[in-house]
Amino acid sequence: MIEDTAKDDGLSRRSVLGLAAGLVLASGTASRAAMETPRWKGRLKHSVCRWCYGRMPLEELCAQAKAMGLASVELLGPDEWPVAKAHGLTCAVATNVKSNPIPRGFNRVEHHDAIVRDLEERLPMVAAAGLPCQIVFSGNRAGLDDAEAIRNCVAGLKRIAPLAERLGVTLVMELLNSKDHGDYHCDRTPWGVEVVKGVGSDRFKLLYDIYHMQRMEGDVIATIRENLAHIAHFHTGGVPGRAEIDQTQELNYATICKAIADAGYTGYIGQEFIPRGDPMASLRKAVELCDQ
Repeated sequence: MIEDTAKDDGLSRRSVLGLAAGLVLASGTASRAAMETPRWKGRLKHSVCRWCYGRMPLEELCAQAKAMGLASVELLGPDEWPVAKAHGLTCAVATNVKSNPIPRGFNRVEHHDAIVRDLEERLPMVAAAGLPCQIVFSGNRAGLDDAEAIRNCVAGLKRIAPLAERLGVTLVMELLNSKDHGDYHCDRTPWGVEVVKGVGSDRFKLLYDIYHMQRMEGDVIATIRENLAHIAHFHTGGVPGRAEIDQTQELNYATICKAIADAGYTGYIGQEFIPRGDPMASLRKAVELCDQ
């Protein structure tokens, strides 16, 4: 299972698990009725983040995701990858290694040895499983200067990037807002892009979380167009509250995803919202919205 520290978004992971568990139990036949396999347009590949679905058994989530025409269930650990594979799915982004939770990352030199050691063990496993990406985090500021933090991230990532290059796995540093994740360093696109440029490897890019960057920056379409070469993966989420990406929130995901596809991106869009209603019905509606 993904670590509690890996994704939080202003809610405790355990509280989300409890909420989602209740929603799953309430969904019943309604979810299954929504599972007629659609034909997606194919310009973007569709994925869903495991942690948003709480105590729904992974087997059930994978089965319903496959029936829905998704290609991936992501943020899974190595023991969970075979479950996705058995359902004909990949895991678009592997969950973080234990030495690299959100607050503790590449921005401090004293963390490098442990993180690099764990990634040296993890990346061959990711490659052997045929997964495209491994998530990493910058860590929290804790008073550290931006420029020094960028230099430190570049130095640490340059130690592991050659292995990622040899194995064909892309390391992705997630952009998170520092309102939910207080003091997180990689909280602005320009900061993350400076790290990518400094590392100078095709196997290190950004995970652009649309929810987080709307909270921090806004102007998401222009930012994505300007920086798409530095982005390897996207996450969704409704603003406010990281709920469904529908008419109740301020982002127009159909327009955003059309812009992403029109710009030439052909990778994964990972749905990472916390469903308030029927989980699978909400997921299907979100994928329909993003299928541009």
